[in-house]
Amino acid sequence: MKKISGNRPGEKIVILKGRRFLFRVEDSDAPADYLKYEELRNAVWRYPQDSLPGGRNMMCENFLHDGSSLYIGVFAEDEHGVLAVSGERLVGFSYGFAGYKDKELGFRTPDNLQFYSQYNAVREDYRGFHLGIEIKEFQRDQVRDVFGLDTITCTYDPLTAVNAYRNIRHFGMDVLAYRTDIYGEFGGLLNRLDVPRDRLFISWDLKKERRRPECDLRNWLGPEHCVIEIDRVKVCGKSGPTELEAIREVRPAMDRDLLLVEIPADFYLMLQETDVEDENVRRIPVDWRMKTRQVFQTLLGKGYEVSDFCLTKSTPRRYFYVLERTGAPKT
Repeated sequence: MKKISGNRPGEKIVILKGRRFLFRVEDSDAPADYLKYEELRNAVWRYPQDSLPGGRNMMCENFLHDGSSLYIGVFAEDEHGVLAVSGERLVGFSYGFAGYKDKELGFRTPDNLQFYSQYNAVREDYRGFHLGIEIKEFQRDQVRDVFGLDTITCTYDPLTAVNAYRNIRHFGMDVLAYRTDIYGEFGGLLNRLDVPRDRLFISWDLKKERRRPECDLRNWLGPEHCVIEIDRVKVCGKSGPTELEAIREVRPAMDRDLLLVEIPADFYLMLQETDVEDENVRRIPVDWRMKTRQVFQTLLGKGYEVSDFCLTKSTPRRYFYVLERTGAPKT
């Protein structure tokens, strides 16, 4: 175990809610030091059939050695206030690699290079510290200042409000495409095999400092702007009686310059609570996936773009994508 000061390049200490966290670019040349990232990845996704490469390959992939991958670890101070690099103090990590945009152009020009962020994870007992945003900011700094790149791409589940808020509203990322069931039979804690694993493919332009205006949805919550109408239904969930959002009606043919697409407050919780024998209950997240897939594909095809992600101030909170008609229909 190595004690850390946080003063070397590739390290930063952040204080969140009175706790100190070390953000650190992995630089080890010992394959065993990379296994802690696989252990945390599996603890978060709980799907051992899918895994990172072995320790030796991960070490070789590191951009500080022979590859183009960036490993970032987040370590929490222990009960004595000591910051150290160890598997048991690892509470978050990210992994990604440099690649290119245009397959025909390849690596021939610097403008065609980008960074793909594949994994970002925070240990369950540390998810109240807003580490997800801090990890992305630290990753951005490394990609921009060390790799010399100005584009980060990634995917995320369009029905997860926490990811949509971070990616679309906080960082101002652009939606490039809606991808259907791209992970095949990928299961685990955050997926369910009967719910297609659709993702939004998004791009982060690091050259732009985006500050979205304050979001006020009060003038747009009527049926003339809301593509999806929901009901709150009480069901017998996996952990007992619970209330979930269910889709009542979809209006994908609406003709307004600004439209709102509502999603559940916590889709991960919905996946878990509806994992029961009652087919009517199991169907709730499947309906969300298939009907919002239709909505996104229809609206993006008509020239709408995702311009924001907002939530209401009233309780219960409601979460909406904001789509604006800005261009010609996509063919």
